Amino acid sequence: MLAYPQFDPVALQVGPLAIHWYGLTYLVAFGLFLWLGARRVQLVQFASRNWARRDIEDLLFYGVLGVVLGGRIGYVLFYKPGYYAAHPMEIVAVWKGGMSFHGGMLGVFAAMALFARTRGRQFLDVTDLIAPCVPTGLASGRIGNFINGELPGRLADPSLPWGMVYPNAGPLPRHPSSLYQFLLEGLLLFVVLWFYSKKPRGLGQVSGAFLFGYGVLRFTAEYFREPDDFLGLLALGLSMGQWLCVPMILAGIAMWLWGRGRAPRG
Repeated sequence: MLAYPQFDPVALQVGPLAIHWYGLTYLVAFGLFLWLGARRVQLVQFASRNWARRDIEDLLFYGVLGVVLGGRIGYVLFYKPGYYAAHPMEIVAVWKGGMSFHGGMLGVFAAMALFARTRGRQFLDVTDLIAPCVPTGLASGRIGNFINGELPGRLADPSLPWGMVYPNAGPLPRHPSSLYQFLLEGLLLFVVLWFYSKKPRGLGQVSGAFLFGYGVLRFTAEYFREPDDFLGLLALGLSMGQWLCVPMILAGIAMWLWGRGRAPRG
């Protein structure tokens, strides 16, 4: 087994200004989104509908707002509704931690719907454009989790070569679940979606593939991720993250089937 490497969370400090590794992973995520999105709009199926790089820049702005607001509101509603009902002023205390991917995803959907409405675009055409650009951002975030020593996994067999002893998580080795998520819902999902979406697909099919793929891979990774201590495992021995993935998987299948033979509006 391995000992967790003690990273300094501050990458660079100049006087009172501290730049954290976690913040840098967000910058990497934004940069990758712009770069990949610029390549996506050059594909014939998007270029023919007058998508351009400036649209990607605007989508990033909308997406960041959706992630931050949706991620926080989702955490409040999905994970600690009782606590925040009793302490409503702490809802805005995002520096104390507490973000939900599933809430962030819903926030992004709302932001993309607003973008589509204001630009006269089809909502699913927007999400089909950006879906393959999302997993690299998720991968960057998971690296940030690992650097911060967050999300220690469930207890691992001591013989597991990559089992890791985390600080403040006891002396026994655990699965490095943030790295599992980096590999699964980050790199693997990116590769699958990137190549699948190179050819023209039915309206909503790329988005459906993202929902299904992320849902399945996150559901799998949750078996190695320590459940939130204030929730534990829920019905059927599943975590909250797994239960939130179930509607994603079903929606992804339905969206993909619905999109067969439906061409985006030109």
